[in-house]
Amino acid sequence: MSTVFNILAVAVMLAVVFVLLRGLLNMMRGGSGNTSNKLMQARVALQFVAIVLLVLAMWFAQGRG
Repeated sequence: MSTVFNILAVAVMLAVVFVLLRGLLNMMRGGSGNTSNKLMQARVALQFVAIVLLVLAMWFAQGRG
């Protein structure tokens, strides 16, 4: 089960990097502030999900306590 959480955590971390790069490109091109704000909110939400998945992976790897 921890392997599933590890794979999901890596996928979410890659999504965080993708959203971060899109936000940086938007800022460099002088894009909409509204778009930058939405990308930042998405990045924070994805980072939260990644942390939760990593904690769950560690918890399952220890044999549930």
